Amino acid sequence: MEVAQVLHMNGGMGESSYASNSLLQRKVLMLTKPIMEVAVTALFSTGATNFPASLAIADLGCSTGPNTLFAVSEIISIMIDLCKATKQEPPEFQVFLNDLPGNDFNTIFSSFLPGFQEKLRGQIKRKDGAWATLPCFFNGVPGSFYGRLFPRESLHLIHSSYSLHWLSQVPRGLEGNKGNIFMARSSPAEVLRAYYEQFQRDFLTFLECRGQELVVGGRMVLTLVGRRSDDPSSKECCYIWELLANALNEMVSEGLIEEEKLDSFNIPMYNPSPKEVQTEVQKQGSFSVDCLELSEVNWSVVDTEFNPNVASKDGGYSMAKSVRAVAEPLLVDHFGEEILDEVFKRYKAQIADGMSKEKAAFVNVNVVILLKKIA
Repeated sequence: MEVAQVLHMNGGMGESSYASNSLLQRKVLMLTKPIMEVAVTALFSTGATNFPASLAIADLGCSTGPNTLFAVSEIISIMIDLCKATKQEPPEFQVFLNDLPGNDFNTIFSSFLPGFQEKLRGQIKRKDGAWATLPCFFNGVPGSFYGRLFPRESLHLIHSSYSLHWLSQVPRGLEGNKGNIFMARSSPAEVLRAYYEQFQRDFLTFLECRGQELVVGGRMVLTLVGRRSDDPSSKECCYIWELLANALNEMVSEGLIEEEKLDSFNIPMYNPSPKEVQTEVQKQGSFSVDCLELSEVNWSVVDTEFNPNVASKDGGYSMAKSVRAVAEPLLVDHFGEEILDEVFKRYKAQIADGMSKEKAAFVNVNVVILLKKIA
């Protein structure tokens, strides 16, 4: 599997699209707003960037859908309030939206950007009628963030949410992970080690690249799907994939999927602990840690807040659709499209059964880190 060619969220606006099934990600963005305020305020107040006439912001792993412009909207809103409070003219904003080439950039620019720009004009008019316009320039940047994307010292603020747990490749040495599609309680120690070492390599590369692209004093806000436990195969980060593996194994037992095909499929992601994230930051040396926090989002809370009618009918429905919006391109590339509906029918049943027995297992743990470029 060439991850950079295959990995992307489901595009478009249909029933199985990421745009229609990313409520949990929206909730996480809302939870990280206070840290974003700290980052923007620090950038504004320290003068490290000499408050430039143009502020360059990059959202890495932006995906597609209504969430794509949420963080950018918050950053600009915070900056407008700061400028108004200090009676300064706001800068021009240059916004770079990055994701892998397979991302549905067309939907971003055709369906979501026009509404965002209209909302921004209204927001500016309400906050200060003297600002007739606020120049804000958008750019799509296709490419892997496990490599250089921007010129040296060209960015002031970097944001990334729910992207950096994805690895640049499926780790090597997973031959012993039979019957699993990710780290699991039954995975051999060498499989867990292979996943961790791939995360170390990737995250260190990411930090090295961003260290070159950020100005000194620039900030970076990163949110990863992580874990509290020291055990990388704990339920808090692996259970949803164990249930998908169960659904696939059922189909193997019925002859609908070849066993060898299942054994050669593994999800290219890693859920780090806060300690693992901090260790790589300290090892790389370009950043200081301004803030490191954990947060949790329960799937049932997401449904109750955003989609109560569905939540009351079927506890596994929204979660199965959300995972499908994320994992479908990987499954199609490996197994083919014809098995998808049957896989997710069984997966929804697995989730509903699991939720009825142990709701605590359906919690996403988030590692949020605010970094300052120091060298």
